[in-house]
Amino acid sequence: MAQTVMAVMEASAAKGAALPALRTKNHGQWQTTTWAEYRAETRLVARALMALGLGPKEGVIIIAENCHQWFIGNIAAIYSGAIPVGIYTTSSPEQCQYIAENCDARIAIVDNSAQLAKLKAIAEQLPKLRAIVMIKGGDSAEHIHSWDELPELAEHVSEQALDERIKARQPEDICTLIYTSGTTGKPKGVMLSHSNLTWMAQNSVETYHCNSDERIISYLPLSHIAEQIFSLYIPLYCGGCTSFAESLGLLGNNLREVRPTSFVAVPRVWEKIQSKMLIAGNASPPLRKKVVAWARNLGLAGGYALQQNRTPPLFYKLAERLVFSKIRRELGFDRCRNLLSSAAPISIDTLEFFLSLGLPICEIYGMSECSGPATVGLANNYHTDKLGLCLPGAEMRIAQDGEILMRGPHIFAGYIKNEAATRAAIDSDGWLHTEDIGTIDSHGFLQVTARKKDLIITSSGENIAPQLLEGKIKALSAVSQVVVIGDQRKYLTALITLDPETLDSTLGCAGSQAMGLEAAAQCKQLQGYLQQQINAINKNLAQVQSIKKFTILADDFSIAGDELTPTMKIKRNIVSLKYQAQISAMY
Repeated sequence: MAQTVMAVMEASAAKGAALPALRTKNHGQWQTTTWAEYRAETRLVARALMALGLGPKEGVIIIAENCHQWFIGNIAAIYSGAIPVGIYTTSSPEQCQYIAENCDARIAIVDNSAQLAKLKAIAEQLPKLRAIVMIKGGDSAEHIHSWDELPELAEHVSEQALDERIKARQPEDICTLIYTSGTTGKPKGVMLSHSNLTWMAQNSVETYHCNSDERIISYLPLSHIAEQIFSLYIPLYCGGCTSFAESLGLLGNNLREVRPTSFVAVPRVWEKIQSKMLIAGNASPPLRKKVVAWARNLGLAGGYALQQNRTPPLFYKLAERLVFSKIRRELGFDRCRNLLSSAAPISIDTLEFFLSLGLPICEIYGMSECSGPATVGLANNYHTDKLGLCLPGAEMRIAQDGEILMRGPHIFAGYIKNEAATRAAIDSDGWLHTEDIGTIDSHGFLQVTARKKDLIITSSGENIAPQLLEGKIKALSAVSQVVVIGDQRKYLTALITLDPETLDSTLGCAGSQAMGLEAAAQCKQLQGYLQQQINAINKNLAQVQSIKKFTILADDFSIAGDELTPTMKIKRNIVSLKYQAQISAMY
């Protein structure tokens, strides 16, 4: 039966009032909020927002890092009948203005003075913004309030008034807006209903067998639907506990402290973990290296055997006891049932690296428009380099032109204030057109082969999916990021950035005396070394797919440089414009 988010929260708080709901590390100690406290604070903040003039269906923007207050502010806005909207903390004032105007924001919740400054810079363009709440610190302006002021403000609104707002909401009402990453243009506001979110949470809980023992660590941007579903709405439904990582830099330490039962990461995070493990492995004593190499050979063969319901090799269990179990414990994954990757394609090299260490990663396909995940990947039912099975209770099929189509209770209501884009996305039969090209094998496993808008069409008319080639080049230890170029051109080229963490070992292998990334990018020995590796890749590709030339860039692609979205997807149009001179030089 369709439910509202408020009904789910009330049920979890009633069932497990004394159980842990949220954990935050302050001054070196983890502090726990129970489900009863979570509910009480949510209701209090909802009343405070109403006291600040927040009306039903009005927008509340949240610009903050992952924290206790982000969760409370988000759910409190929903309780009050309003519509919360997460904005990435890396967004510029202009980007904040666009979203705030588009969602009719009346109240903003900001992390600190740095985020407040963005709103002050665009204050004249946001006349409808009534109030701002600061999580940390305060400000003397009359319309700006600190988080600590909210209990006093809440006294002006009764519990009965809040209950009336809650009763007025229906499962089909819009609950939240998720703005697309804008890789190809202006972000679009994806309207998700209460039933979209609660159906997805229930489906995920039942599929992954979650309960109140579920332990999640929240660290990916909460403006993204995957992180909201995984760290907020799934625990909300099953009564589990979410801990907030102190920072991305301290994620490794926090993983060992939290020891999550499930963990999701974008490919870039998996690649960083892989890189650090390889560096640590290279510094190990010779005997340790030999043991790990022996175990990895067994691990890779055993991992594939288990996927195919075959018996793993002899001594696989010994490798598990001597090596794999210890690595899981060192990483904080010793009680992790599911290791998941989402948001962007991950290379087969990275998948096989973790598989060889007894750490199978299940790749998940999804998008904001289908409330997050569209497929399921379980540790006992997955295929490496496939994107899982269609969610139970949903539909998925491949159109005649190869496009992946989806239908079900998870499909969004449309794009806010953009009927044309909504009609283009959802057809008259209710099918969501994903703009991804893919296949579904005989076992039901999905594989994405290309992004429609990313397809390279060479001057000779060949259609080439750049992601396949980029994955092969990214598997090289020297490489951090790569973008393949070639649309309407005679041949393919690539822009390559170097991995700073493996730079020293890469330069040593290349016989280079270069010092630092800038010198390395110009080094002839390094270029020759990479050329040999790319030549080896080209040998296994069709002639039209081979990379004829490449350019090494001194600076890595980044969110700050605007080449990456906050979820670390490449903005191809930005890269093409920013490095126009380097691209032209290859032709």
